[in-house]
Amino acid sequence: MNKEKTKDGVNIDALDENAFRQYLTNFESKLKTLFHEDNDINKISITRGLPAPIISTLKEFNPLSMGISSAYGGKSGTVRQNLAMMTAASYESLALSLAYGINWALFLQPFIKYGEEPAKKKVLSDFVLNRRLGGLMITEPEYGSDALRMQTSFTKEPNHYHIKGMKHWAGLTGHADYWLLTARQKSSDGNLMRDIDFFVSDNNAPEQRIIVEEYYENLGLYMLPYGLNRVDVKIPIGYKLVPTQSGVSMMLDTLHRSRMEFTGMGMGFIKRMLDEALIHTDGRLIGGKKLNTYDQVQFRLSKMQSNYTVCSAMITHVSQRSDISNDLAPHSIEANSIKSVLSDMMQESAQYLLQLVGGKGYRLNHIAGRAIVDSRPFQIFEGSNDILYNQISEAFIKNMKAVSLRNFGDYLTSFELTQKAADFVKKFTNFEIGTSMSQRKMVDLGKVIGRIVSMNLLVTLSEKSFRADLINNAIEILTEEINTLIHSYRYNCSVVAVNYYHENSNWVDL
Repeated sequence: MNKEKTKDGVNIDALDENAFRQYLTNFESKLKTLFHEDNDINKISITRGLPAPIISTLKEFNPLSMGISSAYGGKSGTVRQNLAMMTAASYESLALSLAYGINWALFLQPFIKYGEEPAKKKVLSDFVLNRRLGGLMITEPEYGSDALRMQTSFTKEPNHYHIKGMKHWAGLTGHADYWLLTARQKSSDGNLMRDIDFFVSDNNAPEQRIIVEEYYENLGLYMLPYGLNRVDVKIPIGYKLVPTQSGVSMMLDTLHRSRMEFTGMGMGFIKRMLDEALIHTDGRLIGGKKLNTYDQVQFRLSKMQSNYTVCSAMITHVSQRSDISNDLAPHSIEANSIKSVLSDMMQESAQYLLQLVGGKGYRLNHIAGRAIVDSRPFQIFEGSNDILYNQISEAFIKNMKAVSLRNFGDYLTSFELTQKAADFVKKFTNFEIGTSMSQRKMVDLGKVIGRIVSMNLLVTLSEKSFRADLINNAIEILTEEINTLIHSYRYNCSVVAVNYYHENSNWVDL
């Protein structure tokens, strides 16, 4: 173990890099054996729930201890090391990597940052010694994206908090030992307060047990159980998270960090899609020629390679950015850009692989078909991409107004997240942003901004030792994509759906 200092000067134990490299190598080797030798990955990946071999591997290697300080028996892994573990898992199984991400980014990190010390000592030690699992419950049946209006409520009693409500779509439903529960306090007049609070619930304690009323037949990510949960629990005093500002800020800090750390899952997944595509197109003969000699195939391969490079830039940035010592609540443009663009690239890479593989890939027990349905929800959960792109535009325009600028290109040159990329797109961005625009245009503009932020990260990556040809290709491909998106944004289309369209629209009657 090496001694490192946090920003507040407190000495902590950090895992030695050589020891970590060996640990990671062993983990990768175990996953390869698990999925390709001891079990058939194409069967185990479409088995609902966490299969016994997966649980055994998690218990043997205890990768979650990477995110826990040595003060509680953990390995004190850095953000970079935890992201590397997620990447290794997602190369073999996106669902397994998501289980890691749920535990690390949505339970351990917020709990370590905002939990009280007595609770942390008990729960974190339990994670290390007894290989526990944790999750987060925010979403409710009637309040998905509108989380701030959640109806799960709590009242404070002398010795506990009483929480009641319904939650669903919580990954690891029925399997997690600990849950972070979100609720709003009920006042004496029965109304719910505006702020949100977080509580730690121990599912092994009788008064804290959450009842699973229904397991969902989720499309993809079969290993992760999801369902409908009835919450009626009594949480001991001391197991409520303590925000530094407000509960809403605490939630934003948590979600923004988690969205950035999607890169750990995206990195391994996109690399696997690219590797599978390269192997297939090099070995497949069409018309007497290798498939990878066709120009359209090269276009798809280059796009997948660009996605790999962009994700490399993102994860390098996040490894230095998402430590819990940083307050990420104010950084919506950064977090939402990374999450939305990355999840779009994940789905695109899966679609390209399926197109290249052809008919045999259109099977659930083939990695190409499975990748389509496994990566699709990443564009929806933790913020639907349509909503995130809209929020990116809202925050960006607000910043422009604050400095009295209306020219899009001019502001790109001064904004920290885009200034390095501004020159690459300046010939497309010399136009003014209107003071009001339709929601569809806000989404279009958000897509543009998200990709310019991504290009900015590529330029930063070029200042390191990452190979230049991959970066140059990725910048060129992103430039083309940004240009296309700007044309879409500037094209005035205001078509809306026709109400009661059935009349005079049946072709049989013509």
